[in-house]
Amino acid sequence: MDDEQTSETEVEVAGAVDDVEDGAVGPDRTTALRAGLEDYELSDEDYALLLAEETGAAAEPLEVLPVVAVVGRPNVGKSSLVNRILGRREAVVQDLPGITRDRVSYPAEWSGQRFTLVDTGGWEQDVAGLEARVAAQAEVAVEAADVVVLVVDATVGATGTDEAVVRLLRRSGKPVVLAANKVDDQRGEADAATLWSLGLGEPYPVSSVHGRGSGDLLDAVLAAVPEELQAARERPSGMRRVALLGRPNVGKSSMLNKLTGSDRVVVDATAGTTRDPVDEVVELAGREWVFVDTAGIRRRVHQSSGADFYASLRTQAALEKAEVAVVLVDGSETLTEQDTRIISTVVEAGRALVLAVNKWDLVDEERRYYLERELERDLVQVRWAPRVNVSARTGRHLERLVPALDVALDSWGTRVPTGRLNSFLGQVVAEHPHPVRGGKQPRILFGTQPSTQPPRFVVFASGFLEAGYRRFLERRLREEFGFEGSPVELSVRVRERRRR
Repeated sequence: MDDEQTSETEVEVAGAVDDVEDGAVGPDRTTALRAGLEDYELSDEDYALLLAEETGAAAEPLEVLPVVAVVGRPNVGKSSLVNRILGRREAVVQDLPGITRDRVSYPAEWSGQRFTLVDTGGWEQDVAGLEARVAAQAEVAVEAADVVVLVVDATVGATGTDEAVVRLLRRSGKPVVLAANKVDDQRGEADAATLWSLGLGEPYPVSSVHGRGSGDLLDAVLAAVPEELQAARERPSGMRRVALLGRPNVGKSSMLNKLTGSDRVVVDATAGTTRDPVDEVVELAGREWVFVDTAGIRRRVHQSSGADFYASLRTQAALEKAEVAVVLVDGSETLTEQDTRIISTVVEAGRALVLAVNKWDLVDEERRYYLERELERDLVQVRWAPRVNVSARTGRHLERLVPALDVALDSWGTRVPTGRLNSFLGQVVAEHPHPVRGGKQPRILFGTQPSTQPPRFVVFASGFLEAGYRRFLERRLREEFGFEGSPVELSVRVRERRRR
């Protein structure tokens, strides 16, 4: 059986190589490859992904969709309500508090209006550790939302935590719709009426389990959507949005002041002067950009406290609203773990990346020698990021930022044609096949790129691809197609043959 599988692989790979040599990378090649997938067990999601590529659907929606965040304290039924709105069981639900931890986005629709629904973990005050990280994710979701749905357990009534969430929402200035959950019958509506005391207006009685009242709630949510959406405000007139990130006192505010030609933000030798993200429209190379100066990230968000906690939180939200991040490191000092952690945060957020080595005017020849080795050693995972050596204080080489930003943003939005991608995969597998494990050798059946910003590739395979081989594929993708300045996401879907 293994010999048969190997021979099949060799035949398919040889055909792929022949196609590359003959230049056959068009629709016929793609259709033939896709037809071979019919022998394998594919899900509805797989077919939707392949259909989107076949019809040439845009990787990203052209319209800006409203974002609706569902928040509340633990175990009030947020995920159950999300499932009810979606009409299917997407979010994990269990009769225990704290099941949902990360914020998760889902495409949703009501009365012909499409929107993005965000499920969040339970928000609690005065917590530490994991619970603090969950609460931080919920606060970031509020920052990025257009409308917030606050879910309260009507059978319990308003608690001190509920009132703390209300104060947080009022500070955000976002429209809030109050959902009084667990109202399973008409008798429970009296419990819902007591929630007027929260001062958020009419509480909408709903039952996430039975669906009672969910239609009225959604009508109220869509009616509360502002005319100008958050995403549209963040990128006025098509301007690209750039976030300046780095640890405290690395020169972010000095760079923004030099770029704007004015003292736009306070600069002081004291680390941590900036607390809130500051937006400024900057004209560079004849084009306008939105630059965001952020607070220096001292440590992980959940390890911060007081003003530092909220500053780190707003910095994380600013990153997620940006398209590209310029991470500043102090060239005159040794790279720190915090520098690498900030860069990892940008990559995990899927944003384009430019590395700016600041204070270059303070770097002598000896320091440059050691700096180059530190960068090679500590930033080996982001060798693909363009690098500029600048001095924010003197303005030296700041003009080099624009070419680096353009390269990173172009890579971030690059799409590889499916035919060319699969011919490339066939050639790579022919030259370097996956190792045989347990007497079996996984086959790469088909590859596609369902989305950009960042480029995301999905590979269908007949078996599990080891992490080392996935890294090898990503490295070869970069060698072949570039992607300088952009993270690349590569996922594998293992599909077995249909049983006859």
